[in-house]
Amino acid sequence: MRIDDIIKEGERVDDLHRNGYRIIQDPKRFCFGIDAVILSGFARVKKGEAVLDLGTGTGILPILLEGRSEGKQFTGLEIQSESVEMAKRSVALNGLEEKITIVEGDLKKAAVLFGGSVFDVVTANPPYMNAGGGLQNPSDAKAIARHEILCTLEDVVCAAAKVLRPGGRFYMVHRPHRLTDILCLMRQYGLEPKRLRFVHSYVEKAPTMVLVEAGRGGRPMVRVEAPLVIYRKPGEYTEEIYEIYYGEGQA
Repeated sequence: MRIDDIIKEGERVDDLHRNGYRIIQDPKRFCFGIDAVILSGFARVKKGEAVLDLGTGTGILPILLEGRSEGKQFTGLEIQSESVEMAKRSVALNGLEEKITIVEGDLKKAAVLFGGSVFDVVTANPPYMNAGGGLQNPSDAKAIARHEILCTLEDVVCAAAKVLRPGGRFYMVHRPHRLTDILCLMRQYGLEPKRLRFVHSYVEKAPTMVLVEAGRGGRPMVRVEAPLVIYRKPGEYTEEIYEIYYGEGQA
């Protein structure tokens, strides 16, 4: 498919450095960040599994996960019509229509849209900031992506718990200062935290993100993994980040 036939004015096409995949983005709306990329490296998708990404935005996580796993089917759920339309075009651009489905809808109604206990894996890169805080335009796409305007942390965890099969896995990236809320909400909704990994910009700096894996059901036991460090020095990724971006596949 020719790019000129699918891209609109003001948009750009970015190379995802995996399987030749590309993604359409509009800098005026919202572009994915490194948090989505490292979440794709943290999430484990096994052969034949069905995956749902809550609040998929422009579809970055389903595309990356399809490229690095042997999952059977990937679904992205997004409430903003413009993002849904853009994500569908990215899926088509990569010829992934048979593997990836983008659905417009509210994640709070995920169990109604898809049914309960139907997915093996759920992922989420939710808004990090509480609603309010002097927002200038709460309807702006960037504000919706960054602030809890259309959904809360509890909404995300509750939705994941409802659509996961027993034994299914939930993967999320968030800010460390919300970790207590995250773990308490997971327990509240029957998701048992299993893995934690803190993400640091530099080895000597405090973590800026935390990756969390939880399972639906199972015995209480959580493993804290070695920190993930993004930069060796300004502008230079660590070997592990380079592998997440450019590696050939998932172990």
